[in-house]
Amino acid sequence: MSIDKTSANVEKTPGAGTDAPVVNPEAAAAAVTAVDPRLLVREQGLLGYWTEFKRKMKAGELGSLPVVLGLAIICIIFQVLNSEFLSAQNISNITVTMVGTGMISVGIVFVLLLGEIDLSVGSVSGAASALAAVLTVNQGWPEWLAVLVAIAVGAAIGALHGFFFAVLGAPAFAVTLAGLLFWLGFMLKVLGDDGTINLDSDGLIGKLTTYTFTDVAAAYGLAVVVVAVFFISSFLGNRRREVAGVPSRPLSDTILRTVLLAVVSFAAAYMYNQYKGLPLATVIFIAFLVGTDFVLRRTSYGRKIFALGGSVEASRRAGINVTAVRISVFAISGGFAAIGGLFLASKIASANQSAGAGDLLMNAIAAAVIGGTSLFGGRGRTWNALLGVLVIVSIQYGLQLESIAEPVKYMITAAVLLTTVVIDSITRKTQKTAGRA
Repeated sequence: MSIDKTSANVEKTPGAGTDAPVVNPEAAAAAVTAVDPRLLVREQGLLGYWTEFKRKMKAGELGSLPVVLGLAIICIIFQVLNSEFLSAQNISNITVTMVGTGMISVGIVFVLLLGEIDLSVGSVSGAASALAAVLTVNQGWPEWLAVLVAIAVGAAIGALHGFFFAVLGAPAFAVTLAGLLFWLGFMLKVLGDDGTINLDSDGLIGKLTTYTFTDVAAAYGLAVVVVAVFFISSFLGNRRREVAGVPSRPLSDTILRTVLLAVVSFAAAYMYNQYKGLPLATVIFIAFLVGTDFVLRRTSYGRKIFALGGSVEASRRAGINVTAVRISVFAISGGFAAIGGLFLASKIASANQSAGAGDLLMNAIAAAVIGGTSLFGGRGRTWNALLGVLVIVSIQYGLQLESIAEPVKYMITAAVLLTTVVIDSITRKTQKTAGRA
């Protein structure tokens, strides 16, 4: 009896029956079986964490681990070089300075999740701050109304870019590159011949980055609220999973996570109270991060964004309105660019011709990527913007303390960005090898 050598070399998928050949046996052999981490922790306790960690490392699912380790290394190096780096004043200044760029980066995260790019955010941020300054200073509008108009205009600009991309089919790169130039010109036109409009440092925009809650109860109270909300949401989420009959985290796991969050939150509160108090800018930024994270992870709209980043055609066949989602994402990007522009204007108490220029665009995109958002779409969280911008601003402040020249700052930031992109590319290849992508 003869045996077909070709068929004899075909391996079978375990558990799939004898009629399911594996096309790529090498990939199948290297595949790492994914087990719900909640189930691992429930069955194995602390050992489950280690088991899940090893599985993620083999599968290339590094998450935010590289940037967290990188941030820790940055802090250690600069603290050794200058003992003022981790002082309460310097950390407070870092967390306030990062908000403007961080807000813009949050919008960039939404666009990157689609696998696209928005090069116009720097110019849009400058145009929005210039518009708000003209309306308040030159036209005498109430600041709160000027702020709302500036944000609405930023969102409308983003939606316009999305229209050209999603409806007319123009590449997002080309559309937003044109937007970068057009809105830069618009900003210069709005500012007029003087090129600078000074803002009232005691006004609404001015207080965005200067106001602090000096009462020590404010910082500790916010820490209590954050920890309580986290515990309650985690506890109720686990209860719903138990009722539904799906794996859930044990109560001990929820308590452990809550304790770790409490340590970080109260340490931050203590640090702020050692200087001027809790900055308003930081509170607003954290509120936006929590809100956008909820939208992305807990709503059908967020799932549609991730689906589009994975496969546009599959999303279209699943009934997702691809055009509407794309336009809305670019509108979100424009809106957050406007918000970031207002914070940047608040930092210098003016709107001028340099707004939105320089390395702002590069830093906003780099923050999202360094924080862990994939350039290839479909993977990322808005919290990545926080981690990434912390890395960038920490490097800038650390080098400034050491009086390092500006060119070196650019080179170091570029090296960090390149390292992150390389890690992202290697991670994707590892996931494909492990059968996870």
